[in-house]
Formats: sequence, structure tokens, C-alpha cells
Amino acid sequence: MKQASDGLYLALISVHGLIRGQELELGRDADTGGQILYVVELAHALARHPDVAQVDLLTRRVEDPSVSSDYAQPFETVGERVRIVRIDAGPQGYIPKEQLWDHLDAFVDNAAVLFRENEQLPDVIHSHYADAGYVGSRLANLLGAPLVHTGHSLGRVKRHRLLASGLSAGDIEERYNMARRIEAEELTLATSERVITSTHHEIEEQYELYDHYQPKQMRVIPPGTDLTQFTPPTGGELSDPLYGELARFLKEPDKPMIMALSRPDKRKNITALFDAYGQSPELRAMANLVVVAGNRDDVDELDDGAQEVFHELFVALDRYDLYGKVAMPKHHRRDQVPLFYRIAAASGGVFVNPALTEPFGLTLIEAAASGVPIVATEDGGPQDIVENCRNGILIDPLDSPTITDALLKLLRDEALWRQYVDRGLQGVKEHYSWDAHAKRYVELVRPIAERTELLVREPIQRRHEVYRGRAIISDLDQNLLGDPQALQHLINVLRDHRRSTKFGIATGRRLDSALKVMKKQRIPEPDILITSGGTEIYYAPKLTADASWRKHIDYHWTPHIVRLVLDDLPGLKRQEKSEQSRFKISYYIDPEIAPDIEEINRLLHKEEQSVNVILSFGQFLDIMPIRASKGMALRYVADRWQIPFECIFVAGGSGADEDMMRGNTLAAVVANRHHEELSQLMDVERIYFAEKSFADGILEALDYYDFFNACRAPKDLHQNLLA
Repeated sequence: MKQASDGLYLALISVHGLIRGQELELGRDADTGGQILYVVELAHALARHPDVAQVDLLTRRVEDPSVSSDYAQPFETVGERVRIVRIDAGPQGYIPKEQLWDHLDAFVDNAAVLFRENEQLPDVIHSHYADAGYVGSRLANLLGAPLVHTGHSLGRVKRHRLLASGLSAGDIEERYNMARRIEAEELTLATSERVITSTHHEIEEQYELYDHYQPKQMRVIPPGTDLTQFTPPTGGELSDPLYGELARFLKEPDKPMIMALSRPDKRKNITALFDAYGQSPELRAMANLVVVAGNRDDVDELDDGAQEVFHELFVALDRYDLYGKVAMPKHHRRDQVPLFYRIAAASGGVFVNPALTEPFGLTLIEAAASGVPIVATEDGGPQDIVENCRNGILIDPLDSPTITDALLKLLRDEALWRQYVDRGLQGVKEHYSWDAHAKRYVELVRPIAERTELLVREPIQRRHEVYRGRAIISDLDQNLLGDPQALQHLINVLRDHRRSTKFGIATGRRLDSALKVMKKQRIPEPDILITSGGTEIYYAPKLTADASWRKHIDYHWTPHIVRLVLDDLPGLKRQEKSEQSRFKISYYIDPEIAPDIEEINRLLHKEEQSVNVILSFGQFLDIMPIRASKGMALRYVADRWQIPFECIFVAGGSGADEDMMRGNTLAAVVANRHHEELSQLMDVERIYFAEKSFADGILEALDYYDFFNACRAPKDLHQNLLA
């Protein structure tokens, strides 16, 4: 067999879903989505490159009356120098990717036969997703061809999201073969010469979780954007019926539009944009606000998270009296999205993405290609986009004034606005078009194909467990905060053990408040974030809310009755709105005047209120559902993640942490908290009272328990040896 002599021969592999050259059935099912569009557009872009002789896109052949006969054709020529090659593997019918694992070896054997019959080896094999990674690894080792890989999504991260959706660990393994998928991803990383990702954020937050991760292996090449679909205004946008739909909400529709386009998800942080706009008279005078947040008929029929977002938006609309200044259309079609961008551009407006975290930022690229300057969160992918295109301003999504300042800067200065428009159009063409992607891709793979730039692998150590089997959970205030130098030392220790040990924070603060403090102190995003006293649970890397936990604690919870009982009691004063949440009612309490906790409980029980009453620092009183507390949230997470309590270390700081620390966990109280509410725990086994304060006390306790090795108290180890 020979290599191609007149240019590169590239073999792309994308096993699952339905792939054809025309009229892609995107959205037909979970397997026929963005990845399918990506690989087809990549194949076309590579085939256009002058240094590429042939591109074959290998996928599974499907012969099934329920799908088009197109997918049964062994070969499909879809353009000059590019074809789709369908390989037999497993049953003829169409099956989901989770059921393909037992048939992937047949795919390998049949693909190898194809290459031998053609008497031509690919110069580079490029696999897409875990199943193709397995196939690509086997083929690369069998044929001696180098492998490049793109994960699209990763099993360890996907498992986080599935757990958050309410599925148990057992259900996930049964439905998704997750352990098998993760092992295939490890094999792929162990084989690949290069791994292509969309952003640096993706590398740091996802690939670093894998044992076979090699920093030198990773390369960032953003996916291309269809520049025929996303284009600058042509002149007729402000007479289009879609503009009329927006204008009917606005008293002065000819003003520039500040536009946001996202799902109604708390993580998208649209409320902060409303606050920035509503609190700035100058911004309200200069521009209108247009928010396209999904489709809705009746807000009450949306899921709980979306309902909460719209409730906050409607409250902000009324609080700031934004009627006639804000447009929030109820419906839009997917094919109207490019026109939304062009309308914003034609109005002289700005596109805003204020998300708490944004792994990539596709909407920002689409906006730039449409001639709109951008204001975007400084967290994640937007950093790369703004660095490449120089067409916008990064903001702190937790600080509304930074959003206001950025918007005013662009809207006040027409010359700057135009400069950012021009830079964005040029930057997208240079960095985010498919032709730009193909150019960088060929520059990457040519030395690999020529064997002049092969990866020198660093030694790695495989973990014993498929998933991380230990966890460190700490309160935020007075534990992690207080000694910046010690905190940095602790962060370094956590990073060194990231693959074996999860890191979690459990705090009484709301999510936005906790994130603000963490950002200020440069605390990395934890794997698990328990907020509002245990009523909310979020998971990295996208701050995915655990919807199942919310449903679980919403049991006999009637907050309006709690308020009726407590609001008029002496010595109790409701805390600020920023401290309240759906499942937590918070008061300041004056112990000299207010009834004691037993009396407060008695009054609530009299009104048939089964709730959790928690006193912290002698001055803060939280009322939560009976099923909610930090300790209950921790045990819920441990159960779902299948982490033994004996392998969980907890550092507490107040009475609200007591039920986290009791039981089978390894617990600690740092020195600066000894004489406060947790002093009564000094005689409880498995609770260590450190001599050092703040993060140094946590490190002292971790050494005491030999947490990363023996993971037990010295006396437990001694008793075990005697036995």
C-alpha cells in the first residue's frame, strides 16, 4: 500500500448518526446534530485546500426502511475530491450510538479491508467523538497511520450533566455505557498525535480530567462559521417584517439595539443585562434592549429554571419601568437568527453575551460575521474570540456596571463602533471561517503526515477507579477566605490531585454572590458548588444546576406561610432580596429580643410547617425545606457520584455545616473557628480541630488524615492494624 503522492489523503471518521452530502437531517434525533454538520463542512473545506488530494468521510452504512435509502449507499461523491464512505458494522438497521460499542471492531475490520483494496493508506486519520476515537485508534495502530482526534463532547463531562438531570449512576451506565465510553476516550488520547479543540477553556476544563491527557498533544482550531449565512446588513433589514415584530414593543424603535440571544437559562445571566440597562439612565436614553430568549407560549408551562429566569426578567422590567424600551419576542424560527444579528447591526447596536460561563461563544462569532460589535463575558471561549478579532469588550458578568460601561463606550463613539465592526468582519474571516480552519488544519497535520513532528509523550499514571473516588468539600467564608497565600497553596494541592479527587464548595451564599467572591479570590470553579445553604447544587464545567435536587426538596414547601409566621416576630428582620432564593428565606436575628430556636420551631410546627431552621454565627437565621441542608445536599451528591462517605473530607465553619461534618465523613474545623458554634463537636470522632487557621488549617487536616493515600484518621489506621 502507498500514501497519496500528489497531496494529502485524509480519512475522517464519524460513526454514528445519519450523514449524507445534501439536506442534512439535523435535529432528527440526538445523534444527528451539530457534530454531523461539523464533519460535513470540515470535509468540504479540506477538499477545497490546494494541498489536499482526497477526503473520505467514513460513517456507518444504514439500510432501514424508516430512513432514507441515501444512507444505504456504500459510496457518495459529494464534491470534487470528497466522498462519503459507508462501512458495514453490526445490524443493517439504524441504532443509537449507545448501542454501537459491540459493533465497532467490525467497523475497524471492514474499513481496513477498504484501504487495502484501494491500495492506498490515508496520510492522517481524524476521528470524531468517542466511538470514532475507538475505531480510529485501532485503525491507526493496525495501519501505522497517525491519528488526530476531536472529541466534540467528553464522557466524564457528559456524566456530570446526566447526574444533574436526575439520572442515577446506575441508569447512566445502563443507558449510555459511560465507563466503556470513557475508556475509549482514554485509548484515543493514548493513541492520538494531536487533539483538536475549539477553545483553550475546553482543554483546561475537560481534557485535563483524563489520565492520558498530554498538554503538548492539544491544539486549538475553532470550528468554521458559514459566512454565506451570517453576513453584514444589505440595507433592507429595517423594513423586514421581523423588524416590525420587534418595533411594536418599542416607543422609539429607531434607536440602536442592544441585543442578546440565548436560552432562558440562569447561567446565561440575562438578568444582569436587564439590571445594567435599567440602572443606567444614559443607556436607556441611547438604546433599546432586545432579548431573544427561546420560544414560549405560556411561561408557566416551561421548566422550573426557565420559569425562574422569566420571572426575574418580568420583575426587572417592572422595577425599572422599561415598558416601551424592551422587546422580548415570544417566538422565532431558527432561520431568522441571522436576520436578528443584521437588524442589530443595521440599527447601530451591540450584541451582548453576559453568561456566567461560556465554553465557546458561537453567537459572538455569528454576531461578528453579521457586522455587530460584541460585549461578552470574560469567562471561557470569548477570551479567544476577542483576542483574535479585537472587536469587542470583555466584562465581568457578576458586575453589572462593567456591562454598562462597555455598552456606553461603544454606543457613544461611532468611530470606535465602526472600527470594531470592521475588525470583527476581518477577524471572523481570518480565524473563524471554514477556509481559515482548513488552512490551520493542513499546517497542523502536514508535519504529522510526513512524520517530522511526532508527539513525545510524558509518563502518565492511571487511576484505579474509572471515576474520581474522593472529594474535598469546604465552606467558603472563613475557611477558604482569610489567608490568600495559604489559599493558593491549597489550590495547587487540589490541582495536583484533580484526577482522583473532586473539589466542592458548600456555602450559604447565593450562586451569584459565591461566584463573585470566588472570582475575587481567584478560586477555580469547583466540581461541585452547593449554594444557598444546601438548596441548590451546581456542577462544573458549565455550572449545570441539579434539577433533580430542586424537585426533591420542593416537598411541603410553602414559603408564603413561613413568612406570615415569622415576619412580625420581634428580633427578626428579613435580609436583603439578594440573600433570598426560592428555597431559602433568610432573616437577621437579634438573640436578645427574638424567640429562641425551639420557640421558632414550635410556631412553625403549629402552622404545619415542616422546615429546616438553621442559625449561623448567632445572627443569621435561614428557613429552608425540611429536605434541604448542606449535609443533605452533600449526601445526595455522594450517593449520585458513588463516592464513599469515608473518602469525603469536609471543612466546616458554622452551625450550618454541622450536619455535613457529623457521620462517616472525615471532617475538620480550622483554628479560627474553634470557639464558635462548632466547638461542641470536639468530642465527636472523625472531626479534627486544626491548630492552624483558614486554608492552612485545611492543609493540616488533610495531612492528619493522609487524605490522598491512607485516607483515614491515624487512630482508625492503628485500630485496623491491631485487628
